[in-house]
Amino acid sequence: MEPTSTPSRPHGPRGSLKAPEVYENVPGHIIPILQEEFADFEVESEKFLGGETPEPQFIGFRLKQGVYGQRQPDVNMIRVKLPWGGVTPEQLEAFADVVENYVPKNKAHLTTRQCIQMHDVPLRNMTPLMTRIAEAGLSSREGCGNTVRNVTGDPWAGIAHDETFDPTPYAGAYVRYFVRHPTTQLMPRKVKTAFAASDADRAITGIHDIAFIPRIRDGVKGFEIRVGGGTSIMPRVAPTLTEFATVDDGEYLKIAEAVFRIFDAQDWLRVNRARARMKVFVDKFGIEELRRQVDEQLQGDWVNERNFDPQPLLFIMDEEAHVPPVPETYGTPTPDDAAEFARFSEASVRKQRQEGFSSIEIKVTRGDLSPEQLRGIADVARRFSAGWMRATVFQNLVLRWVRDESVYDAWKALGELGLNDIGAQEINDVVSCPGTDSCKLGITSSMGLNRAVQAKVESMNITDPLTRGIHIKMSGCPNGCSQHHIGNIGFYGASIKVGEHTLPAYVAHIGGNYEGGDVVFGTRLKVRLPAKRVPDAVERWLTMYQAERTSDTETFNQYAERVGTKRFEDEVRDLSIAVDFSVETMQMFIDWNRDVPFVVQRGEGECAV
Repeated sequence: MEPTSTPSRPHGPRGSLKAPEVYENVPGHIIPILQEEFADFEVESEKFLGGETPEPQFIGFRLKQGVYGQRQPDVNMIRVKLPWGGVTPEQLEAFADVVENYVPKNKAHLTTRQCIQMHDVPLRNMTPLMTRIAEAGLSSREGCGNTVRNVTGDPWAGIAHDETFDPTPYAGAYVRYFVRHPTTQLMPRKVKTAFAASDADRAITGIHDIAFIPRIRDGVKGFEIRVGGGTSIMPRVAPTLTEFATVDDGEYLKIAEAVFRIFDAQDWLRVNRARARMKVFVDKFGIEELRRQVDEQLQGDWVNERNFDPQPLLFIMDEEAHVPPVPETYGTPTPDDAAEFARFSEASVRKQRQEGFSSIEIKVTRGDLSPEQLRGIADVARRFSAGWMRATVFQNLVLRWVRDESVYDAWKALGELGLNDIGAQEINDVVSCPGTDSCKLGITSSMGLNRAVQAKVESMNITDPLTRGIHIKMSGCPNGCSQHHIGNIGFYGASIKVGEHTLPAYVAHIGGNYEGGDVVFGTRLKVRLPAKRVPDAVERWLTMYQAERTSDTETFNQYAERVGTKRFEDEVRDLSIAVDFSVETMQMFIDWNRDVPFVVQRGEGECAV
């Protein structure tokens, strides 16, 4: 199948290029809110519930509004976009309100794509929920579907010592340009975007469909653009499409639209939409062919129909102007908490490039926040920071512009919320997707395993800094929403057949990496571990690494490369042996956080609908 060049498409029902005349540059107010969409959602929901609209037709409609079906009947998940993770105290309070009123699980969930999801929401609760969050400038528009999904970014952009320039204003223009855009409403599949701030690449650009890394040439700002990365069943690191696309004239927007037009025209990708990602095109035809087609596209008539000037769309916000004054009095560590505060500061506090200020990364266990915690964080942000926070791809939150004098008091205040745990981005900060808690594609309870693995590593009382720096990630299926491919230790959900019964199980990856701008996919082991034995396997591997490494500087990945995957397989081979079903072994056939025997129940996922 030859790649298809894109014809000039008329602007029709897919979307509109018409933009508001004025954008409100208030933190978090990125995506324009269209009130009529809520009325449309309520009307269409009632038509579906009344049997007037076929389900396939309704699914496509609700996905564009960020409403996703769950494995449980009659309830849905809503995914609210936080471009580059930005969120305000008022918005956290709005989340608290809707969680209390409309979300039976009474929690909001931070995702690895810097969104907030809420689960188990009845369809009739969606319109009032969306209306309430819209009052705070929040939008779920195109949080799902074959659209440009939430645009992620470096949570430390604008304050990092190593950044080339702050990409935030230009990421804002990108979000505003492509939301509701006619080309990006019914693409072959979703598009995931990331904006890095430096070559350290804390946005992990390598695993994205399209990504932007700041560059400066002769005093001119631009982006290196990468296209064709991804994880799931076909992991690929995105190659560079162009080394330098200028930003102030909108060249980066023009090239991005050219890429999307090419992608949108590949009808051969729509035949098997489970594999219809940008990376499939690049893998099949090569980055040179994509580059050729982009050059061809940029000669098309459509270019003259667009306004690529990013200036009206830029998100410009002076955070420093909102910093509270220097406190007249402030707390300092006591003999009772000095050591604990020092460890917290080591893991979670970073000096900003602006003198006198620090950021604090709040470790949010499993990404879950209660209404009380949401309101509490909002209060802490108002008291001690500029207000605007950023979610991270590690399911945490970053407070920015905290005066150095206030760091200790902020830590104490977070402690009152149960949120000053030590270990942000350390080994006990385990990342997982929701798994069978809600996802139709989930095979195993990855959230339950998360809890068990975290408990195991915390019981080991690890003090070695290199071991503490190991990242553990787990997904409930091979699709990899937890990004398990790039964890030092990663798992994805599977199963083991034992006669007429089935064991919940996991397949492990060893040696992945995403730090320092170097994306490495871990090597899959040739053993399949019963779910209830995974924590023991993790303990064995950690103990093995600490006992066998050749020096105090040999990292886990260096050790893994030296000894090879067979060493890891041999260490847990006995754990991989399935047990026969009996009264004594019954618990092995019940997944974590479950009370009934395990059965593989996979529905049809909606990411490709």
